[in-house]
Amino acid sequence: MQYPLTPASQRVVNFASSWATHTECTELTAPALLMGLLSEPECRASSMLADQGIDTHMVQSRWPTLVKTNPPSRGDFLPIRYSEEVQSSLHSAQQRLANLPHLVEMATEHLLLGLMATDHEVAVWLREQGLHPDKLEAEIYELYGHAAQPLDIDWRGEAANDETCQVSQCAFEENHIDVEEPFEATSLNSHSVRKPAFNVSRQPDIAILRILDAAANRAREGLRVVEDYVRFVLDDAHLTSLCKLLRHDLTAVLSQLPAQERLTARETQADVGTTLTTDSERRREDVADLLAANFSRLQEAIRSLEEYSKLEESGKPTNMDLAAECKQLRYRVYTLQRAVEITRSSIERLANARLYVLIDGRSSFDEFGGLVDSLIEAGVHVIQLRDKRLNDRELLERAQLLRKLTTESNTLMVVNDRPDVAALARADGVHVGQEELSVKDARTIVGPNMLVGVSTHSIEQARQAVLDGANYIGVGPTFPSNTKSFQHFPGVDLLRVVAAEIRLPAFAIGGIHRNNLDQVLAAGFTRIAISGAITDAQNPASAARELLAALKRRKGAVQNSRPKVCL
Repeated sequence: MQYPLTPASQRVVNFASSWATHTECTELTAPALLMGLLSEPECRASSMLADQGIDTHMVQSRWPTLVKTNPPSRGDFLPIRYSEEVQSSLHSAQQRLANLPHLVEMATEHLLLGLMATDHEVAVWLREQGLHPDKLEAEIYELYGHAAQPLDIDWRGEAANDETCQVSQCAFEENHIDVEEPFEATSLNSHSVRKPAFNVSRQPDIAILRILDAAANRAREGLRVVEDYVRFVLDDAHLTSLCKLLRHDLTAVLSQLPAQERLTARETQADVGTTLTTDSERRREDVADLLAANFSRLQEAIRSLEEYSKLEESGKPTNMDLAAECKQLRYRVYTLQRAVEITRSSIERLANARLYVLIDGRSSFDEFGGLVDSLIEAGVHVIQLRDKRLNDRELLERAQLLRKLTTESNTLMVVNDRPDVAALARADGVHVGQEELSVKDARTIVGPNMLVGVSTHSIEQARQAVLDGANYIGVGPTFPSNTKSFQHFPGVDLLRVVAAEIRLPAFAIGGIHRNNLDQVLAAGFTRIAISGAITDAQNPASAARELLAALKRRKGAVQNSRPKVCL
């Protein structure tokens, strides 16, 4: 898809192309585009950002992986490959501005609107800083002398005045950006189309309005119950932001329904369903039951909205965009439900898991068994078998011995990188890296009950692991180590970001030992994954006990400092 650009927007995109989220990045990313907007101090977008106290230093602090690359010539507008997030942002801006009665070039405020109106991390962050896409959208329409509402349309969504919709093709032939059409979202992507679902000039069916009104109320209520849980009980900033964004987009969808007619049609006192109830509605067994009930309430309500918006009345169908948006909202709720439930259940399953030790197969079968025995006796919570040297048969033998020795203990057993070996050995879990099998592929092999852990090296990867269905994450590398070499160390800064945002069990990993443990604990982590500091120690069991004691002290301090929430 092609979008014309104003000269200022051309300069913004050009400058943004000199920033990347890591040294090997070949696409223009959303954080880079934000840096580009800040590079034009006289443009409207830059002024809006400045009004909220947002500057380049603040953006770089939020995205520390942003690096400066070779900038293009200031006068050249280069063909650039756009990331999926930028494509989604531009498409969102185009959708929100589709009702302008004439072609408008993409100005800097339009680019900012797109960045604010989607669901990627830059959009969420901008809204957290106090920027609101609906407010900016209204300001843009007012700037061009047009109300922020759809053009007059008939029941089939056609413009009342075709002449206002004609666009000269020559406007697209230069100074534009080409963006692929966005794919149909099946996760947490947001799409906003602002056309009314009903023509208010004719009388909607009262019964249908009552159904839509009831479904709208149930959807909002169910989502609010879920959001309260992830916000106040889980204290999870990542999942809370997804809930808030979903609530915002649900509100945008419901705004397409005629509010006054819905309220007029509402008949709570005469509704036969208000007096009907069941035993299961009167009480909830536990938090899992509460969440399941409200997610079902939310999903069923959105489905009802979707289906009844498809009805034809007098041969004139309602706007099918409403049904399509409800469908996408429903998919997003499915993804959110999995992330919330896995986070909740994983916190329970790994509540006592603080010290995670990675070991190789040792030089012999007996030496391996002796090390495992000593670590179990010391009270290590998780032992992972990670060995790239052993052949498959030897690796499976070590895994089976580890399973045998941990069976009668409180120590969990995990196999690294090999879900097939984990399944054969009946391990408690399998751990995969960013270059190995995905969570989905690993889950296909090991089944629904085994723990699946993922190595993450950025906040983006950590967020994605939550949505992918991981039970826990390893975060690092924190410090250099002798076990594994890395070119980049996100360090303690990444630990702080993850600790502040994500409640899925997370283990700091990479070069951690007793002398630098305090830095890890100060960053908000109470779980660590260690290899050499224990396995290379003269007395591995003694080294493990020392680390366990330090973790126990920290855990007690954190618990005492947090208010208790009872459910």
